[in-house]
Amino acid sequence: MGSGAGDRGWAERRPVLFPFLLSLFCPAALSEPLSYRIPEEMPEGSVVGNLAKDLGLSVRELPTRKLRVSSEKPYFTVSAERGELLVSSRLDREQICGKKPICALEFEAVAEKPLNFYHVNVEIEDINDHPPKFMQNSFELQISESTLPGTRFILEVAKDGDIGLNSLLNYKLSLSPSFSLTNKEKPDGSKYPELILEKPLDREQQNYHRLVLTALDGGDPPLSGTIELQIQVTDANDNPPVFSQELYRVGLHENVFPGTTVLRVRATDQDEGVNAEITFSFTEAGQITQFDLDSTTGEITTRRTLDFEEVKEYSIVLEARDGGGMIAQCTVEIEVLDVNDNIPEVIFQSLTDLITEDTRLGTYIALLKVRDKDSGDNGEITCKLEGEVPFKLLTYSRNTYKLVTDGVLDREQTPEYNVTITATDRGKPPLSSSTTITLHITDVNDNAPVFQQSAYLVHVPENNPPGASIAQVSASDPDLGSNGQVSYSIVASDLEPRALSSYVSVSAHSGVVFAQRAFDHEQLRAFELTLQARDQGSPPLGANVSLRVLVGDRNDNAPRVLYPALGPDGSALFDTVPRAAQPGYLVTKVVAVDADSGHNAWLSYHVLQASEPGLFSLGLRTGEVRTARALGDRDAARQRLLVAVRDGGQPPLSATATLLLVFADSLQEVLPDLSESPEPSDPQAELQFYLVVALALISVLFLLAVILAVALRLRRPSSPTTWGCFQPGLCVKSAPVVPPIYSEGTLPYSYNLCVAQAGKTEFNFLKCNEQLSSGQDILCRDPSGALFPLCNSTESTSQPQAPPNTDWRFSQAQRPGTSGSQNGDETGTWPNNQFDTEMLQAMILASASEAADGSSTLGAGAGTMGLSARYGPQFTLQHVPDYRQNVYIPGSNATLTNAAGKRDGKAPAGGNGNKKKSGKKEKK
Repeated sequence: MGSGAGDRGWAERRPVLFPFLLSLFCPAALSEPLSYRIPEEMPEGSVVGNLAKDLGLSVRELPTRKLRVSSEKPYFTVSAERGELLVSSRLDREQICGKKPICALEFEAVAEKPLNFYHVNVEIEDINDHPPKFMQNSFELQISESTLPGTRFILEVAKDGDIGLNSLLNYKLSLSPSFSLTNKEKPDGSKYPELILEKPLDREQQNYHRLVLTALDGGDPPLSGTIELQIQVTDANDNPPVFSQELYRVGLHENVFPGTTVLRVRATDQDEGVNAEITFSFTEAGQITQFDLDSTTGEITTRRTLDFEEVKEYSIVLEARDGGGMIAQCTVEIEVLDVNDNIPEVIFQSLTDLITEDTRLGTYIALLKVRDKDSGDNGEITCKLEGEVPFKLLTYSRNTYKLVTDGVLDREQTPEYNVTITATDRGKPPLSSSTTITLHITDVNDNAPVFQQSAYLVHVPENNPPGASIAQVSASDPDLGSNGQVSYSIVASDLEPRALSSYVSVSAHSGVVFAQRAFDHEQLRAFELTLQARDQGSPPLGANVSLRVLVGDRNDNAPRVLYPALGPDGSALFDTVPRAAQPGYLVTKVVAVDADSGHNAWLSYHVLQASEPGLFSLGLRTGEVRTARALGDRDAARQRLLVAVRDGGQPPLSATATLLLVFADSLQEVLPDLSESPEPSDPQAELQFYLVVALALISVLFLLAVILAVALRLRRPSSPTTWGCFQPGLCVKSAPVVPPIYSEGTLPYSYNLCVAQAGKTEFNFLKCNEQLSSGQDILCRDPSGALFPLCNSTESTSQPQAPPNTDWRFSQAQRPGTSGSQNGDETGTWPNNQFDTEMLQAMILASASEAADGSSTLGAGAGTMGLSARYGPQFTLQHVPDYRQNVYIPGSNATLTNAAGKRDGKAPAGGNGNKKKSGKKEKK
């Protein structure tokens, strides 16, 4: 016990000196594993060495570097305050390393921030803490009395767990005159005692001998163990058994099955009978658990599966005993051969929790270690990644690898990766194992919202309810969380910025576009919005898309009749028709417009009432009134047509117009009919009456014209600029005015109408008695203030009225609308192109200017088709849709054209196309 205490004291002093010596060589050894040497059985908490100092770490760094030991078994720990390597559990060299000459523990020291691994090697020195020990308390030996002196007997072998000098050194025998002891050494270096018979034995004198065998080790102080030798002297058995070999060697693979034969030992005995019967046995039967021995045949077999990783070699002592009690021993050494029966293991030392998708190449992800219990090539391991993954393995140190990024990460394409790491050894055949870890990729805002369509086109019918949903845009963002939350807004529009909010709005969450008001196709036909989708990332990303809204038309505007129109006094216009008009003669044309567009503005004309149903025909699409047959003798001179104008909407809207048509070859014939308009009881009598009145009227007018012409000729020298009226006191002289200039598309003919105070309509056909150099008109005024144009605007009374100028006629290609383009066809076409729109605008502006100048000659403005009186001079194309199909020439069966070769061959007959007003309003 005293010597053991001294050994411990020496062991405790050794670690203090060794780190001091190690620190001198530490700078040069940092690249190699740190090595320490300590004795076994050091108490827990003993200092092995200053690990932090040897690694070049200061005390200040220890809290942040978190220096620790990475080992499978917790033999050592690191002091957090000083960085010293301390013993944390019992270190029994014999238990850890067995009989190995050098016992070293290898492990890694880990330091974080940055992460580093350091290899540490601690060699454990043996101390003399195990005395030699015999397996039995006594050893029985039978020696025949016939045994010759000098015979040797092998005795019980003691076991010593220590190695080196502390192991078994020699054996001593208590004093005996008959026996002596010698120490023998085996080929492996182990020693065993042999008892030598010094002189012959005499059973009759002493048949039993008791000796004490002592085994001593080489420790300081040495330890010992004893066993009692009980020697029985038997009768003569002269020959002991003899083995064929003193030492048997055999190699055996660890994967052999139980019951496999290892070898068979052989022994012979020259004696006969019972003394020659040999039995085999293990000298340490209780310690041999892996093998069985047949005592008769000497065959050794395996009892259980061997494991090279547990025991690499077995040394067995066999004993052969004959029937006379003589024994012989041999040694069997069984070497266990390694087989690649251990699968490599992959152990993760550290693993990063979160990996963002914008992680750079080469970023550290995990640190892993591989190990294989096999040895040689069977324990050499190679590591690789399975599959195509954006990661790679880098060798960090022996059997240690770092997993780093090796490609671009995109969470939207692959939100997670199952990384499989396969470790394969170099055995034959090789063994491998795979470990799979799941790496989750976290999101960053790297995707802008994307609309489902590149552009949106929405059709919205007019008169929609305010607040109604008219469209919905949708954008997707593959990012997560707030990075993928999309909000919508309007960022631009072709509407006025101040008025935008009163037209439309968009829901920030759903992308639904709402109408804030009812749209009117006639005011706003289309508008365009620029919508933006924006996510909630930091920084936010956005995308724009165009939304075009087309306001569709509804049939919410009834047709509007522009011609015939009522005069300022409420009277209806009328048209004259030559009595000799042939079928197909163009009498007049109903002009109507519709503020709607498309099919809702496609007008059709229908006769609702007619005085003579079969006398006139009405163009379904053109509105042209033509004679269907020649005027008969029984037909009345005055005809009345009630025309309905319907659009193409569903349901259709309509308007009506009344046409008053008078058959007469001259204007004088119409005067009596208009002054007196009683309804004749007999059509034949009425016709005769009209003929007589017309004849008388024509005669009177002719005489008056002759008298007027003579009077003017006589008065010309005295008052060349004086004008007179046929009825004195009715008309007054008026200041000259500029004659009207007819623009394209206006009516070329107008007639002067005078209305008496009594309310009846009278027509004055007065020739101008003097010529105006500038083509001025004479205006007659009633005492009541009414305006009475008396004369046609002519350049000279002696010149006949010229036919219409071709400058204002429309060509076939320029005819606007359905009637002009189809030459009276009943099918019609849709009003369309921009050229027609510009021509119509020019016509309307000219008509408005005429009305503003006061030069209109037909109640509501015959030259402007009544537009000036109805709409005023500011009337432009935006107020009235396309009605250019309704331009016509009264008194002709041809539509307008600017080609001289396409004009009617005959000039208008006298009085044809003259427009009149009825003194009394026409009753339906």
